[in-house]
Amino acid sequence: MENKPIARKLRLLSQLMELHEVNPFKIKSIANAAFNVDKLPYRVEGKTLDELGTVNGIGKSVAAKIIELVQTGTMAELEELLEATPAGVVEMMGIKGIGAKKVVIIWRGLGIENLGELYYACNENRLIEAKGFGLKTQEEIHKAIEFKMASNGKFLYVQAEPEAMALMDQLKNIFPGAFIEFAGEFRRKCEIINELVVIIGSRNEDIAVQAVLESELVKNATLKENTITGETENGLIVNLVCVEKRCFYKTLFLQTGNEVHVKAIADRITEMPDQPESEELIYLKAGLEFIQPELREDTTFIEKAVRHELPQLISYHDLKGTLHNHSTWSDGVNTIEEMAIYCRDQLKLEYLGMCDHSKSAFYAKGLSIERVLQQQEEIDHLNKKLNGFHIFKGIESDILNDGSLDYPDEILKRFDFIVASVHSNLKMDEKKATDRLIKAIENPYTTILGHPTGRLLLSRNGYTIDYKKVIDACAANNVVIEINANPLRLDLDWRWHQYALEKGVWLSINPDAHRNEGFLDMHYGILVARKGGLYKEKCLNALSLEEIKPIFDLKKHR
Repeated sequence: MENKPIARKLRLLSQLMELHEVNPFKIKSIANAAFNVDKLPYRVEGKTLDELGTVNGIGKSVAAKIIELVQTGTMAELEELLEATPAGVVEMMGIKGIGAKKVVIIWRGLGIENLGELYYACNENRLIEAKGFGLKTQEEIHKAIEFKMASNGKFLYVQAEPEAMALMDQLKNIFPGAFIEFAGEFRRKCEIINELVVIIGSRNEDIAVQAVLESELVKNATLKENTITGETENGLIVNLVCVEKRCFYKTLFLQTGNEVHVKAIADRITEMPDQPESEELIYLKAGLEFIQPELREDTTFIEKAVRHELPQLISYHDLKGTLHNHSTWSDGVNTIEEMAIYCRDQLKLEYLGMCDHSKSAFYAKGLSIERVLQQQEEIDHLNKKLNGFHIFKGIESDILNDGSLDYPDEILKRFDFIVASVHSNLKMDEKKATDRLIKAIENPYTTILGHPTGRLLLSRNGYTIDYKKVIDACAANNVVIEINANPLRLDLDWRWHQYALEKGVWLSINPDAHRNEGFLDMHYGILVARKGGLYKEKCLNALSLEEIKPIFDLKKHR
């Protein structure tokens, strides 16, 4: 069992204890342990009771619970509290803005036991009079429930990917000689997956259908014509389309692009080939250069395909370094040296950009001016020590309410580069939020605009901004825009990549890594960057070390 699910179980236990008014000192002990387990740079599974008992913030009592959890998959105390708590009440604790204290009032004070009842209560303004609530809190809860309800049945790409790959492996074992390929949203690398579509091309369509049904690959399977629809264990809808091999590529084309794209291509063809030998042949018949699956959204890239001007999409191997990362100096898990060695030896990169949180981010141990200077001394020492690798001195500087950065100029000019990001007051109206970003962009020390909307996919909508004005400001001020590769963010949204590129704005695929494993999120950044049509010539961290140094130096000089 990985550390994160262990930490989640401990966190749930502490919340339920608070709900049932257990000893507050015990609650704090469990909550602290949950936080510490999540931040450990090694797995707790396999550790003995004595070893765990010596870990800071855990202790013997909690260590015993962790061992029980690892060995049995649960904890007796957790099961007892779950038994005493309605399932709907437990679900409420997952709603943003509702802590255990508020859940107690909702459950015991108002007699509400599930999200449906709570949603209705918000509509009826029943929460505004309850102690500790009020109109603003009620509105926030109302919106959070609506967001959760809208997200049911939707999966982040990162959540769907392992299930999709496991399913593909099973299908290839069942049909060793068949043509099998993903289609739909997953093949287009959409950030949100509503359903997984797989095309199976075999010698006999009917035999393939029967084999899939007998395999029980999906739950609750139903058959309509040649398509088997079911779901995975986690509820992801799956459509398995069985066709004869001769129809495979036509079906793959029809099932991959979105409806607008497929129609636009079909309208350019006098007669759609019935049994094409490849998808390339279909695009050739339409008088187009072959359009990669990621780009098959609407008609955005069709004119480029007419003129044979489609971009050579960026690949993972084009990346030469990684920018915007957090170490133990703020809220990261690994030291700067550990992260640098991992990037150099495991990922074969040329440079690392450290961007720990700035002083306003007190919740993340943001760096005071004194600690900035101390960190930069450490980076100077490491750059002398590490061969064939360079660490850039960066900071993720908070954009304050008025758009200013949270260090004076004499400190800002000491950094090699600066990622400017919003982390607070995410509820400004569009004009204020846009003006705030533009002022930060116009700061001469801003190098990169970090996660421009602050969104968390399927969890929190980004703040509303005027994208064109923000991108235009970046173009005018030579500021790069981040594609935050964390699969919960993927922000800047791929729908705005083309506008940025057309305006001459560079993009940077940044993992926002808080531990070594976080660097691997660049995989998801690449997928969404390709979807937006990014090519390596306009990606900041596709530059080599020798190419990027003068760009940082020029920005500082200006």
